[in-house]
Order: sequence, then structure tokens, then C-alpha cells
Amino acid sequence: MAGSAHIIEDGSLLSRLDRGLERIEAPLALISGLAVFSLMLLAVVSVSGRNAFNMPLPGYVDWIEMAMPLLAFLGISWTQRQGGHIRMDILIGRLRGRPAWAAEMLTTLVALLLIGLLIWGSWAHFLRSIDFAAPLWSRDSSIDIKLPLWPAKLLVPVAFSVLALRLALQFWGYAQAFARNLPQPIAVPLPLTIEQQAAEEARHVSDGEI
Repeated sequence: MAGSAHIIEDGSLLSRLDRGLERIEAPLALISGLAVFSLMLLAVVSVSGRNAFNMPLPGYVDWIEMAMPLLAFLGISWTQRQGGHIRMDILIGRLRGRPAWAAEMLTTLVALLLIGLLIWGSWAHFLRSIDFAAPLWSRDSSIDIKLPLWPAKLLVPVAFSVLALRLALQFWGYAQAFARNLPQPIAVPLPLTIEQQAAEEARHVSDGEI
């Protein structure tokens, strides 16, 4: 299916860094998708075992708890690059040129500061969970089958750190567009018009994409 945004690329340092970071984001998003598929299989096994043999999968809830960061956070930076997060364009969508880039700079900076606080908090939460002197290096574990929780807690600041890099690149792109009064910034998701979306959908259908 066609996306709702496009990204301008060129040979600049910013564009090269954008594509380099995407090579990190895409595998993380793939892992997140595989985690969703794996949980679906676990649900099938657990429900089938309960109904057929009165034996649900041991620790099913524990595995869901461990997989939540994979589902919720690993794909967040890739989605940010694609412009897939929900946003309100009632005001910013009416702006053009430097006012638009200034508004995007401000909102991106606020998001970056917020993510910085979340990185700090989630990293502290991870440090409270890990203890190299404890069994399995864990101070806490899941309730049923005692899975150590520090790997799941570590994924949160890691995913947020990748998102922080993405936001920093997008802030750079908007700042560059503002300083140079560019018609379109580099390495940021630009919304497609209705006509462009229709053309993109038609191109994907003609290429045989489902």
C-alpha cells in the first residue's frame, strides 16, 4: 500500500545520515513485526492446548509481557521517518515557507526534549532491574515462569535513543530549510497531496503490490 508521505533525498551529509539511520530502523521495525506474528502463534498454541488437552501454554502472559517493548517501541523511529505517526495539521498545514519550517522545528524540538526525558527515565528503570550479582542478572522477574525483565526494559531506552537520532536529523532538516528558505526540506516526511496519493496508489497497483 502506498504511504502518505515522501522524503526528498540528495547527496548531502544530512541525506546520507538519513539513509544510514534507516538501515538501523528498518531491521528494528522488522523485528517488531515478527514479534507480532510470534505472539499470534503463541496465542494459537495456548488456546489450542487449553481446548484440546486442558493444558494452556505455560507462561503465556509472561511472554506477552516480555514482548510488549518489541511491539510498542522498536518500530517507532521507522514510523517517524515514514510520517506514520498521528499528528494534527490544522494550523501547521496552513503555513508555507519559513513559518512552516519554524513551526516544524519547534514541535520537533519539543518531541526531542520529551524523548530525552523518557530515555533518562527508562534507562533508570532498567538499571533498577539489572544486577550482575543476581541470578540471571535480574532483580525482578515475571510472575509465572520467572523470566528476567531487564532485557525487555533495556529495549525501551534503546528504541527511544534511535528515535532521538531520527528527531535530531529531522530538526536539522527543518532548520536547514528555514535558514536557506528552501521550498522543501531534506530527510523529513512531506505529506502527499490527494493527487499524489492517488498516483502513488496507482503505481503500486500497476507494479503488483498488495
